[in-house]
Amino acid sequence: MAIYEFICTKCGTKFEELIMGSAHADVKCPSCGGTEVKRLMSTFGYNGGSGFKSTASSSGGGCSSCSGGTCSTCH
Repeated sequence: MAIYEFICTKCGTKFEELIMGSAHADVKCPSCGGTEVKRLMSTFGYNGGSGFKSTASSSGGGCSSCSGGTCSTCH
């Protein structure tokens, strides 16, 4: 089982769902009940290798790409 992040294409609500296997077809938006959801790429703990690494900078101003907290990668 894994936790995935989704966005509803009908109402725009972002939400997380605990999914077993590849049962993504059964995911419904908790706000509107819509079934047209898109799985998002989560950046939590991703560093391209083993172990965990935060993607936010230590200054709290966003990731290393935007440094201002305005990009879609970290916000």
